[in-house]
Amino acid sequence: MAPNSYLIEGPVPATWLSDLTTVEREKTAAGALAFFLGKVRDDIVDGKTVTGIEYSAYREMVEPVIESIKAELFNKYSELTQVDIVHSTGLVKCGENSLAVMVSSGHRKQAFSALAECVELIKEKLPVWKKELFSDGTTRWIG
Repeated sequence: MAPNSYLIEGPVPATWLSDLTTVEREKTAAGALAFFLGKVRDDIVDGKTVTGIEYSAYREMVEPVIESIKAELFNKYSELTQVDIVHSTGLVKCGENSLAVMVSSGHRKQAFSALAECVELIKEKLPVWKKELFSDGTTRWIG
């Protein structure tokens, strides 16, 4: 998967991180890489166990929203050198990754701060919706 693709069908593959770190190796101005992986939990809701989440997105708006988030971060954090984001669509089973974010910066403090803020902005602004799937075959939309 290309590092700057924002949506992927199914879970985020483990190779996404290794591909990015290989690309980042050439950028020697960044002394810190910070990563976030969001994965689907097997929560129990009303006595039913979550088996996965089906994600849907307003595809035409995902890129402009992510570009806006990235611009906001680059304006705020002077040492930021890269922000990469990928979010799943379709079915992601419990234990699989549905969101991956990597931030690179000159130093760790800005990398950690920018990463935390990026994840919060994604949760707040990205037009992605979640439908929980339960072990008894029922579903519910959340958030």
